[in-house]
Amino acid sequence: MLVGVVAELGPWRIHLANPCGYTGCMSKPPPARYRTTNWSNYNASLRKRGSLLIWVDKEMTWRAPRDGRPGRPAVFSDAAIQFCLSIKVLFKLPLRQTAGMVASLLRLASLDWPVPDFSTLCRRQRTLAVQVPYRRADGPLNLLVDSTGIKFLGDGEWQARKHGSQRRRQWRKVHLAMDPATSDIRAVEFTPSRDGDSPVLPDLLGQIPDNEPIGTVTADGAYDTLRATRYYGRAFWKRWTGYHARSRIDARMRCLKAFGERIAARDPDRQTAEIHIRIALMNRFSALCTAEIVRVA
Repeated sequence: MLVGVVAELGPWRIHLANPCGYTGCMSKPPPARYRTTNWSNYNASLRKRGSLLIWVDKEMTWRAPRDGRPGRPAVFSDAAIQFCLSIKVLFKLPLRQTAGMVASLLRLASLDWPVPDFSTLCRRQRTLAVQVPYRRADGPLNLLVDSTGIKFLGDGEWQARKHGSQRRRQWRKVHLAMDPATSDIRAVEFTPSRDGDSPVLPDLLGQIPDNEPIGTVTADGAYDTLRATRYYGRAFWKRWTGYHARSRIDARMRCLKAFGERIAARDPDRQTAEIHIRIALMNRFSALCTAEIVRVA
């Protein structure tokens, strides 16, 4: 007997079937063992991530081109603003110190370029369209999807534990879609903490170019509106769907919070730009090298 469930999610039709007709519970499988095959190259890339050598492209369009629109024209290009804000996120600096560090970097590079002040950076961050680099792998795109919460207002963990919370903590939710072939983040959504996970999935998939086919989408139970785990049993469902591959995007969540457990911006538009800059930095780190791990037992 073939048992299956069919559901529709926007333009995607999902069919979950049990070709074996198995409905019982499975015993817990033995833990797997893995080995890193490119440890030498990966270890070198980790050292490069800590290098203070910063390359400044002299061909970068630093000043904003004239667009012919009425009003005062912008002085700095989007690339210049993103560069400054990337330095801010990378070194966890306030805006004024960011302007000072960028001025020092340009001076060391012998570039006589003006530096945006803190008010310009703050104003432009709100409307900045962050360019997130990524690498495209061959074949259909397989995505790993997950979400995490990140705080932007409220007392720290130690102060709240020792003295009690002085004010209400406020959180945002970050939804990520990762390509496991390259370890690059391909889609990101930034929503209020009260928003669920499954309604955001079509927006994540909508960020993928139309000419790039999507092979599979793997997510946790928060996205599983079919509740297939209740029918098949959780252990069998995990092995059947390749659920444990999600551990890779869990690691990317930790990388996201390595830039800080909270975001500095207060309004949603600036917060979105800050998260996108974190993603852009993460993808550039991944481009240096990623660990190649294979299962040995």
